Amino acid sequence: MFHDLDMNQDGDGGSDNGGRDIFATNSDIFENRDLLKVGYVPGLDQIVGREEQIQSVGQSIGSATVGDSPDTLLIYGKTGCGKSLVARAVTREAKQRAAENGYNFEYSYIDCSEYRTETKASRQIAREIKRSIGDPDLNIPRAGLSASDYRDMVWEMMFDYDIDSFVVILDEIDMLKDENLIRSLSRAEESGKTDGYVSLIGISNKLNYREQLDPRTDSSFRDQEIVFDPYDANRLRDILYSREEAFVDGALSESVIPKIAALAGRDHGDARKAVDTLYEAGRSAEAKNADQVNERHVDEAIEEAEIKRMQKLVSGHPTHGRYLLRSLALLTKNHEQEKNQFKTSEIYDFYKQICKKEGSDPLSLNRARRHLKEQAFLELTEIEHASEGREGAFLLHRLMAEPEIMIEGLDRANH
Repeated sequence: MFHDLDMNQDGDGGSDNGGRDIFATNSDIFENRDLLKVGYVPGLDQIVGREEQIQSVGQSIGSATVGDSPDTLLIYGKTGCGKSLVARAVTREAKQRAAENGYNFEYSYIDCSEYRTETKASRQIAREIKRSIGDPDLNIPRAGLSASDYRDMVWEMMFDYDIDSFVVILDEIDMLKDENLIRSLSRAEESGKTDGYVSLIGISNKLNYREQLDPRTDSSFRDQEIVFDPYDANRLRDILYSREEAFVDGALSESVIPKIAALAGRDHGDARKAVDTLYEAGRSAEAKNADQVNERHVDEAIEEAEIKRMQKLVSGHPTHGRYLLRSLALLTKNHEQEKNQFKTSEIYDFYKQICKKEGSDPLSLNRARRHLKEQAFLELTEIEHASEGREGAFLLHRLMAEPEIMIEGLDRANH
């Protein structure tokens, strides 16, 4: 019954590659893999299904291309529906158009999920504008300055380099820890910080973001809002076909893109995930020295994405929380033909065996119960209340992922 109890048995770590070139790649698959990378921003004419939103963003900041003030803007929509892509592509095009008209337009893109504090985000704004200007003599210290000091450097660069308009894109704006940066940017001209025009484009997955803002901050946005709807399967298919040039001609089976689009449209409508699945399917084919990407490689790519997601979810769990998850996963795998729900007592008995194998003292039953309830709260498992004769009430636990996916995710999280 417990044939899968042995865990994480590593090899001897030898580095003998048998004379193989470890850097060799299969050039029969990819022509230009950059087209499938997360940071790739296509031209406006290559963005599929967002013509109306492109027009709206263009109208909001288009005045800067002729020397006038751009609007401040909020963009809403679910993850992977093209918000960041459109904002970056339109601002890039605006910079080129402004230069043609004799005006100096600059912009900075900030991912607030990485730069959450006012100081870190302000520093990154300064670093982004420095990179765009391209002056190697400019020095942006990595530490030791306040948020306002970094913004003062931005205002000085605007003056020194005759920047007429500056737009800051704050992606995942709801991740900022406070609103000071937003207020400072939106009031830079009013407070006399710069003679140029400054505006921001805020991007959020939360439709109720504005409701959480202080009235002083909210007033900065006026009524400039754009909502991006999720993609359906047809749009996702068109998006994937627009990235087809990433592959060598004939390297994609005809069924690959329709399959990815159909699955993505059914499950999440996320173009970013769909493109990433296409890339990972190509990598899977490349690793196997296949001549063509087929549906089997798509299945492998989807499985790999699920494993990585599970690895991320469990990586912050305490050791015994992982042992309990592994117990439920192994029970599910060993009984997959019989049942997929298990009593707390069943999981606890299996968990004690894992603890013995790992040389660790098990938690009490009550503490184990708390861990299991927390895992249900995180939607890693599902709990059902049940009762049975003399036994009375008890809890049944069901794994929300395939057991093999969970086990692999736990293995990777342990390394």
